[in-house]
Amino acid sequence: MAYLLALIAGTTLGLLGGGGSILVVPILVYIVKVDPKIAITMSLAIVGLTGFMGTFRHYKNGNVLVKLAFQFGAMTMLSTYLGTYLAKFLTGQMQLFIFAGIMLLASISMLKNGKEVKIKNTSNLTIFLAASVVGIVTGLIGVGGGFLIVPALVNFFHVDMKKAVGTSLLIIAINSLIGFVGNIINSPGLEIDYQFIAIFTALAIVGSQIGSTLTHKLPQEKLKKIFGYFLIVMGAFMIIRETLL
Repeated sequence: MAYLLALIAGTTLGLLGGGGSILVVPILVYIVKVDPKIAITMSLAIVGLTGFMGTFRHYKNGNVLVKLAFQFGAMTMLSTYLGTYLAKFLTGQMQLFIFAGIMLLASISMLKNGKEVKIKNTSNLTIFLAASVVGIVTGLIGVGGGFLIVPALVNFFHVDMKKAVGTSLLIIAINSLIGFVGNIINSPGLEIDYQFIAIFTALAIVGSQIGSTLTHKLPQEKLKKIFGYFLIVMGAFMIIRETLL
């Protein structure tokens, strides 16, 4: 079941250019029955590796701004590591509550009509704060943060949507792998199943390739709305389940 869902998560990522990674932690926690802290660490490795593979496809199409990705990534490095450090002071259940809240925020992003409003005047401080929020979220709960990065690139750096999606995958990959290393350093003793990570990631990558080939054949806006409603249901489920435990 977990491997089938890995394929589905990857397909979602390929279809929508984001969102699939937010399914990884719930799959690991509720299907595979992995401890939340270990699930978040494993998720960072899976999301990072899948993001790197997805980047190559977008790079071939000229939709990855490498310099900008590394500039944004540089701004988020410290905050991503800070997120992994702060995670030490939270229980796994508290992290899942935060995760559910982020899932509900992601659903709002998915349910929008897709029209992005560009902000003409932004200060360096605003951009830095936006990047810091993305980094902390990544390190704290193991989410790549594509639903936060894409609007940031569009609004603050005035990048068009296609390039924002492609560039965000490289940023997600950088942040996630930094977060993975940070978790290993800050939480020694975590029992990580690297073989499972390799198989899960391979299936997610296959799914992302399937999704990318279907992206022009299926109505993307309708799919985003369906996925947005699904995230609301999943977020509510996680909050209710963790509250009743």
